[in-house]
Amino acid sequence: MKFVHIADVHFDRPFIHLSDRGTLGDSRRLDQRKAFKQVIEYIKNNQIPYLFISGDLYEHTYVKRSTIEYINQLFKEIPETQIFISPGNHDPYIKNSYYTTYSWNENVTIFSTPIQKIELPELNLYGYGFTDFYCQDSGLTNLTIDEPEKINILIIHGTLNGANLEDKQYNSFTQKAIQEKGFDYVALGHIHEPMVKQDPPLVYPGALISLGFDELGEHGMVVGDIQKGQVKLTFMPLDEKEFIIYPLEVTDCYSMEDLIEQMNELTFTPNELVKIELIGKRNFEIDPYYLMKMITNPQIIKIKNHTQINYSLEKLANEATLKGLFATEMLAKLNEKELTEEERETIERAIEIGMEALS
Repeated sequence: MKFVHIADVHFDRPFIHLSDRGTLGDSRRLDQRKAFKQVIEYIKNNQIPYLFISGDLYEHTYVKRSTIEYINQLFKEIPETQIFISPGNHDPYIKNSYYTTYSWNENVTIFSTPIQKIELPELNLYGYGFTDFYCQDSGLTNLTIDEPEKINILIIHGTLNGANLEDKQYNSFTQKAIQEKGFDYVALGHIHEPMVKQDPPLVYPGALISLGFDELGEHGMVVGDIQKGQVKLTFMPLDEKEFIIYPLEVTDCYSMEDLIEQMNELTFTPNELVKIELIGKRNFEIDPYYLMKMITNPQIIKIKNHTQINYSLEKLANEATLKGLFATEMLAKLNEKELTEEERETIERAIEIGMEALS
């Protein structure tokens, strides 16, 4: 029995950082559509009988009705495929959601709460959908498989082995607890990087396309072929663009103009969206926001300043000069406990300005 498993499409996500760079936000939303259409085309061309969507198909806050119409129209193109959706924390099954107010095609089943069981000739499907933007208990603990001789599949959105308080707000469950249930395949969503835990396969396909610089690497869908006691899985990349992080050494730059020129001369492959991480010793005050306004390289989406000031405060503090007194004071501030990154950056900018004024 073959299936396709996807999750975390996040249709109509605003892509705030990309939108700051011209039309890139709009372009990325078109990439979502293109990748999703590729899923449907694959299913159509290979006569896949089941499509599992493990939550966050769209963004409840931002999604347009026209996007829902687009999704449903594609579902109509694969009428022989049964589609099962387990709503997540970004697209919960709530009163005013499109899951409840829209008339979906007849081959679409949308899970809600409590956990539902659907009996099919060749397998039993279990599914659960968020009915709020948070979920602390899906009822999975009390679930019992009553036909273990059949193929049993669970489709659910949530956090595997969530440890902290935030994770536990998004339907957290342990690997051990879910493995003890006896499922043959667990179709997960919520984690945006592909991940597979075995015996049985607990699978996150990851986001359909990368949503930012914290989601590096390939993104796409999982294609599965399952028999009782045997599962074959193939990951198929679909995202034609790639978010990359590029470290840029600035120690030999002596002015903002030098840095801007160097950044504009960087070359990347056409499919790359780039975050520049400035590293090394800086010889002048660096303002990432100003840099973003001045650079002309359209593939640079974000700039992060990880440089260190090019002063030895310890050495300067030993001087009996105004610079020495200033260095002593600033060194004491930098050594204060529990400084936030923003507070540290503010102090370092003050050091640069002060040193320039005292030169």
